[in-house]
Amino acid sequence: MIPWRYLFTLSRPRFWFYLAGPVLVAAAFGAGKPVDLLDGRLIALFLYSLLPANVLLYGINDRYDQDVDAANPKKEEREARFKEGRAVWWALGLSAALSLALLWALPVGARWWLVGFLLLAWGYSAPPLRFKARPLWDSLSNGLYILPGVAAYVLLRGEAPPAAAILAGWLWTMAMHSFSAIPDIAPDRAAGIATTATWLGARGTYGYCFLCWLGAALAMAWVAWPLGLLLGVYPVLVALIALRGTDVHRAYWWFPAINTGLGMALTLAGLGRMVGAQ
Repeated sequence: MIPWRYLFTLSRPRFWFYLAGPVLVAAAFGAGKPVDLLDGRLIALFLYSLLPANVLLYGINDRYDQDVDAANPKKEEREARFKEGRAVWWALGLSAALSLALLWALPVGARWWLVGFLLLAWGYSAPPLRFKARPLWDSLSNGLYILPGVAAYVLLRGEAPPAAAILAGWLWTMAMHSFSAIPDIAPDRAAGIATTATWLGARGTYGYCFLCWLGAALAMAWVAWPLGLLLGVYPVLVALIALRGTDVHRAYWWFPAINTGLGMALTLAGLGRMVGAQ
């Protein structure tokens, strides 16, 4: 019997839009006219980023984190520990095959950004690189989340987004990753795993996230100041969480909804720009 429920949990449904959301935002800003949004390759890229890319990313992560996850209570509540089995390997193999098919379908300029995503998705969790166990590298490598979005923009525009927009997205992912690692400080230290969060401690990681999110807001303001104001919500939010002593284990689970709301606002802004230009 195929363990559909486990495979669904493995893909982290709360986080699907962390990969698919940047594709929507990039498509909204990259499209010159509404019909561009019906490009079959764009739709395929969005659907890939919604599920197969998440199965691949988190499947690789959980495969190489089995020892670490054994002591992580989060895996008993909203996530799941990796389970060996034919269906799981078939799911990972199918996701990898869909990655190759999408690479073949995309134009060369967009293809390389997706290659970057795949390389970082592997290098983040798997040895010998295993960036996730290297302080600062774990944070830096999480720029992988915006790369499908950059590919979508290149697909529609034939060129990359403004460098400041890529920087803003990259800094945002760095902060989001490090913030999400704060609840894991204790189990990671117990397992002997070194991360940016275990290196800086909770207090230092809050400060690191504040600086990264502030940098993201300033970089996006360079592109368009209203967009910078939207991203400015994050440094304010993390400062309030830190200063008020809010339980980070609870606050962490606010962010899927917050991030989805912000992504929707950015997407609507992009669509409004496109309609206004008609």
